[in-house]
Amino acid sequence: MSLLLYYALPALGSYAMLSIFFLRRPHLLHTPRDPTFRIRLGAHRGGEPGRGENRRRSGHSMAQRSDLLELDCQLTRDRVVVVSHDENLCRQSGLNRDVGSLDFEDLPLYKEKLEVYFSPGHFAHGSDRRMVRLEDLFQRFPRTPMSVEIKGKNEELIREIAGLVRRYDRNEITIWASEKSSVMKKCKAANPEMPLSFTISRGFWVLLSYYLGLLPFIPIPENFFFCFLPNIINRTYFPFSCSCLNQLLAVVSKWLIMRKSLIRHLEKRGVQVVFWCLNEESDFEAAFSVGATGVMTDYPTALRHYLDNHGPAARTS
Repeated sequence: MSLLLYYALPALGSYAMLSIFFLRRPHLLHTPRDPTFRIRLGAHRGGEPGRGENRRRSGHSMAQRSDLLELDCQLTRDRVVVVSHDENLCRQSGLNRDVGSLDFEDLPLYKEKLEVYFSPGHFAHGSDRRMVRLEDLFQRFPRTPMSVEIKGKNEELIREIAGLVRRYDRNEITIWASEKSSVMKKCKAANPEMPLSFTISRGFWVLLSYYLGLLPFIPIPENFFFCFLPNIINRTYFPFSCSCLNQLLAVVSKWLIMRKSLIRHLEKRGVQVVFWCLNEESDFEAAFSVGATGVMTDYPTALRHYLDNHGPAARTS
């Protein structure tokens, strides 16, 4: 046993020192990637909830100089890609039908009053309640970066989005996003030129690699790490119905994720770290203080005010 420790301890010590060395200097192992665009202000579901989850909301976000429009997409029966977070229309319109069961022209209007998911007790009151096509946004904001999230394993939806991105010459400024690695694999195959975001399982792998000291040595094909800010758990984000579980998750995830050395390493590797979905100044401060590239918010006006009034540290990494 003593002989094993005699060799094992120096080996582990050398490995730890090498890992820390390359964690701080990843350019020695990996060629840094220059981003096509940087995200400081990301508009969640298009932006300001006072304007609804639709075209007007996105327009207001651009007036606030948003760097990214975050969108969720669904496919209608007549193969129109629409911007809709939910497949089922009940929450959004009161009609208990799936988007895929209706033609685009038959889609119902949004409700006059929609609660903002990450701001409980606050509601959207948009006057333009029509559902918008993804193509409409591509036409209106041709050079605005967008993230399109695919919720389910709808290969036809993925193919339609990939085709639209090519048609409007948006390969470098449209991000594939999905929680599931199996879906992301299909997205990458449909249009490999589009940048990728981390899936949930890939995010866990990065965290595990960081704590095992492996992160500096493994390749990272993704360009964006969209991650929830632990501070919002049990306050505006409730992943579990049990408050005790939410409190535990908040403590554990804050300890695991909020590491400046981790975020700094990802940044140096060309991975932009963007925390969601933050709607209060204290949360903006928490995200930027740990080194985040940017923030995803329901309130671009509030985040723009914060960025414009907190000096260079809040505006540049």
